[in-house]
Amino acid sequence: MKKIIMKQNRREFISTVAAAGAAVPFISRLETFSPEPAVTNFPVRLFSKPIDSYDFGFMCECLVKAGVPGFDLTVRPGGKVEPDAVEKDVPKLVAAAKKHKLAADMMVTGILSATDPFTERILKTASASGVTHYRLGWFDYDNKLGVMESIQKNRLILKEISDLNRKYKIHGGYQNHAGLKMGAPVWDLKELLRDLPPEYLGSQYDVRHAMVEGANSWIIGMRLIAPHIGSLAIKDYTWQNNNGRASAIIVPLGEGMVNWDLFFKTVNELNIKCPLSLHIEYALLSKEEASLSLAQQQEIIVKKIKKDMDFLNSYLKKYNMT
Repeated sequence: MKKIIMKQNRREFISTVAAAGAAVPFISRLETFSPEPAVTNFPVRLFSKPIDSYDFGFMCECLVKAGVPGFDLTVRPGGKVEPDAVEKDVPKLVAAAKKHKLAADMMVTGILSATDPFTERILKTASASGVTHYRLGWFDYDNKLGVMESIQKNRLILKEISDLNRKYKIHGGYQNHAGLKMGAPVWDLKELLRDLPPEYLGSQYDVRHAMVEGANSWIIGMRLIAPHIGSLAIKDYTWQNNNGRASAIIVPLGEGMVNWDLFFKTVNELNIKCPLSLHIEYALLSKEEASLSLAQQQEIIVKKIKKDMDFLNSYLKKYNMT
């Protein structure tokens, strides 16, 4: 989906809606009746990427209407918060979310070094603002070094990052992502995370990417790194044939190939208790819908997010994880 550049402030946003004769009324005082986020071992947060191009007030209203209790906020180049604006923007957005009774205690970063000039600034600010979990970037394999040597080199880097995480009492999660980045096979994460303190640095386990790389063996990899899992990325996928080449595409939860019963049963069996990051990375709006009024766009976006959130809630309830 193409980004929609709409950086309106709150007053301009409401004026636009009124002028358009919005079919869906916006909530002007959400904080007066929105429930407090429930205390749970499995808090759900929305990976903010698909709606980052909107005004943050719009984003908050989408989450409230869809029943999602909080944000997994992008704090990285091209994200909702740029690294050089972290001290100004993160506290502001966290405070704005709280006014809507939403949590903003997770974030997605590109952190891959403890010595990068932005790393400590991001972690210090995030921790002070109440962020408890963040996602790192991804390492490449160095073919000149070889597989194991690349893992050992990057394990030392993660040790330095984990020391910073300890200093700021925050957890970093390395996501297994399909492709050729380190972590794609999942088995390599066992060695990458070896001897690192799991309370400060571990894995953001992504079942979609694990299944893409290991259609049948993904469950073994999940069991292998279970002690290191600090958060779970939730999304579904299916395979699509493009001119004879298969590609994995993300689809709404329950419409794809992820075995959700086996996944949640295993989460319980392995006694994994951690936050869930809901990823909605399929198109929220068609090209035609992107030209509709903001109120009409919000109605469509909320409907899709709520559908995934309701699906996720049904499984959390089914497996007594609420």
